[in-house]
Amino acid sequence: MASFRFEALKIAGTRPMVNVSELDRKSAIFGSNVFNDKSMRQFLTPDAYKAVKNAMDLGVKIDRKLADSVAMGMKEWALSKGVTHYTHWFQPLTGTTAEKHDAFFETSPDGADPIERLAGTQLVQQESDASSFPNGGIRNTFEARGYTAWDPTSPAFIYGTTLCIPTVFVSYTGEALDNKTPLLRALSAIDAAATEVCKYFDKNVKKVVATLGWEQEYFLIDSALAASRPDILQTGRTLLGHTAAKGQQLEDHYFGSIPSRVLNYMRDLENECMLLGIPVKTRHNEVAPNQFELAPIFEEANLAVDHNSLLMDVMQKVAERHYFKVLFHEKPFKGVNGSGKHNNWSLSTDTGVNLLSPSKTPMSNLQFLTFFINTIKAVSIYEELLRASIASASNDHRLGANEAPPAIVSIFIGQQLTKVLEELEGVSTGKLSPEEKTELKLNVVGKIPDVLLDNTDRNRTSSFAFTGNKFEFRAVGSTANCANAMTVINTIVAKQLVDFKKEVDDLIENGGLKKDEAIFNVLREYIKDTKNILFEGDGYSKEWEEEAVRRGLSNHKSTPAALKARISEKAFSVFQEMNVMDHTEVEARYEIELEEYIKKIQIEGRVLGDIVRNHVVPTAIRYQNVIVENVKGLKEIFGADYEQYAEEQLLILKKISKHINGIHAKVYEMMDARKQANSLTNVQEIADAYCDNVKPYFDQIRYHSDKLELIVDNEMWTLTKYRELLFSR
Repeated sequence: MASFRFEALKIAGTRPMVNVSELDRKSAIFGSNVFNDKSMRQFLTPDAYKAVKNAMDLGVKIDRKLADSVAMGMKEWALSKGVTHYTHWFQPLTGTTAEKHDAFFETSPDGADPIERLAGTQLVQQESDASSFPNGGIRNTFEARGYTAWDPTSPAFIYGTTLCIPTVFVSYTGEALDNKTPLLRALSAIDAAATEVCKYFDKNVKKVVATLGWEQEYFLIDSALAASRPDILQTGRTLLGHTAAKGQQLEDHYFGSIPSRVLNYMRDLENECMLLGIPVKTRHNEVAPNQFELAPIFEEANLAVDHNSLLMDVMQKVAERHYFKVLFHEKPFKGVNGSGKHNNWSLSTDTGVNLLSPSKTPMSNLQFLTFFINTIKAVSIYEELLRASIASASNDHRLGANEAPPAIVSIFIGQQLTKVLEELEGVSTGKLSPEEKTELKLNVVGKIPDVLLDNTDRNRTSSFAFTGNKFEFRAVGSTANCANAMTVINTIVAKQLVDFKKEVDDLIENGGLKKDEAIFNVLREYIKDTKNILFEGDGYSKEWEEEAVRRGLSNHKSTPAALKARISEKAFSVFQEMNVMDHTEVEARYEIELEEYIKKIQIEGRVLGDIVRNHVVPTAIRYQNVIVENVKGLKEIFGADYEQYAEEQLLILKKISKHINGIHAKVYEMMDARKQANSLTNVQEIADAYCDNVKPYFDQIRYHSDKLELIVDNEMWTLTKYRELLFSR
């Protein structure tokens, strides 16, 4: 077995460089494989083009008759690029994407006259077996069908020789079985709510768009080395492995020179992204060895979510060409930096205004303050739901690990904006005198442009930070589908804006206040209400944990604990009121996410047991036998005095036996804990049991294995070591 490890190291060390050529200037090839505005103008009739644009911009449903015309134009465009198949590309609740390819090729009933065809009905809707995807109890046995329906707001694209048509995925009875459907509803809710509030400041605003800029962190490992580790292949992370002597402590990897082989991978990936219309902008080394980051220019949130989901698939496919394995797991290696996916969220109007960007005029800054403070208010009310949106078995390893935000949701806004809110809070209630109005607009609201100096992005321990013209949700994990967090953020802010408008309108209509005075009065009360969620200090400190409890903030460190917020009355109410998800859809997601947690911990436990019993222990015993033979030889040479010459060898024998016994004992205890957990019937109780009673054995078993790794002869150890996984180029 040891030879497999060394063969993998030999292969990894002699990889040929994969040459990559620039296809053209990025601006010239961007979106070449996307059915974008340019392609639609060329291949659609004027009526079909107008129908698609109205669907994209105004949400107008496309007439079935025009769908045939759209499908024909889309097919002709695809055929002109050598495409042979089409698929409805969707995002079921598996965390990945799904696709079923059908050929354009068709024959007549008599088998003659073959043609390429894509009908409007095939474009708009297709049928899939919903029972084969996670459904959380939505699907009945006699209602196995599910439907994929075209989402015209996200353009079709070509990957390889397949036309991919982004779609939603719903059950036979109409409930959402995907990540896209609730997101689209949430985006519709924030559009409606924010547009109404914008009319206080600009009557010309007709639409508000939520934007998202994600940052994708990842590890690259040579594919041969990854194949030598059963835990990486089956769980995406290393369940065993002693930390290398050199890790990230010298801080020499972050923003360092990108290794040549990795740079070629990045260039190849960027070529693919440009063709697919994914506006990637930034690439760099991250903190840990072999860790990197890619980030795009921000986009409309639905499209950004689609692009991130597509990117993760493309990254793996491009990696295969370069003999790499991409690791998206939040914590693939113990002792070094984990991977996140910061979600940078903002709101923009159809008049070109970023609603979370401070301006140079007091009136514009009043608008900024309105959306800024309402977002803070929304997070303060729904912090538990926001925490639940990023809960997963893999992200549990990262949150609070002194490299990522803690499990406590808090907001960091920086000193300048903190001072602005404090001054705004000091404004008197009721009607303002002319002097107070002038003071407020010039000396409080008028000071906000100073934030453009940007002292806001200085606290890496905050889970939700204001960073100049957007909020950055830093707690999102690298494996996550952005839709989950984006659905929650847009839903809760939409709800808060609806409530805000009701309060302001009431003060105007029944309180006799002018519009600006009413807005200031409501915002002032919100500032008082949200002090508990604002925190400028060290989120990693024990003192903050204690302070957070006093403030009434949650600190759910595990996924089973965090997900309970999914089915709270508060969650049911906000999703129902905003028409994002009904009671059934919310409960289904709660069930699915708990089941996913259970299965992942179960798989990790089984893989861990297999590796230690079939790799670690046999290797340790073989080495132990070598030591035994050595001791026997010493005894033959030195007779009764042999122990003084074999003292170290005898100590090694005892240590090996101790750790082998420790592994066996803990593996069997872990198996018993799994059996007890599996005997339970309630999904929350099973998840709690796996979290509290099964998972703790992982570290105990790992302790003994990692100790053996340090003892056993390097030539005999079968598992590729951290120093090889993280430092092989």
